[in-house]
Amino acid sequence: MRLLGLDPGLRVTGWGVIDAEDNRLRWVADGVVRSDETLSLGERLAQLHRGVQAVIAEWAPEEAAVEQTFVNMNPASTLKLGQARGAVLVAASLTGMMVAEYAPTQVKQALVGTGRAAKDQVEMMVRRLLPNCQAKTADAADALAIAVCHAHNRGTAAKVALALKGARA
Repeated sequence: MRLLGLDPGLRVTGWGVIDAEDNRLRWVADGVVRSDETLSLGERLAQLHRGVQAVIAEWAPEEAAVEQTFVNMNPASTLKLGQARGAVLVAASLTGMMVAEYAPTQVKQALVGTGRAAKDQVEMMVRRLLPNCQAKTADAADALAIAVCHAHNRGTAAKVALALKGARA
């Protein structure tokens, strides 16, 4: 199963693609989608949307996972991050694939064993779990961590999605 991890950000959105077969994980690709800070917010969100669509078109993932937004001290920054996250979620969701969401603590727990792990610990585990991983940037490494978290949790996530879908019907 090919999985796409997405780490949304308004300036830089990280992405990582892995293949998960039973308990085996294999790095496929990673990178970032950047928005031009000189453009309007709407244009920047459109850039992120198109960039994620291009990644999906090139790598053909079957499922995606996106990191949930955390609330920080600056409400304006949190709002912009939420808007970037929305653009990324829509880009993935429009393909019809399942899109799971994970809190940063869930990602850290899945990779390191504690939800309070440092960023460098998570990146080290990404490189250990995905041999030959390039993780060109910290944002790409975070996206790969989200994909690995999803690989570990996807059975549960699929059951929850099915239950929610049934509840809406």
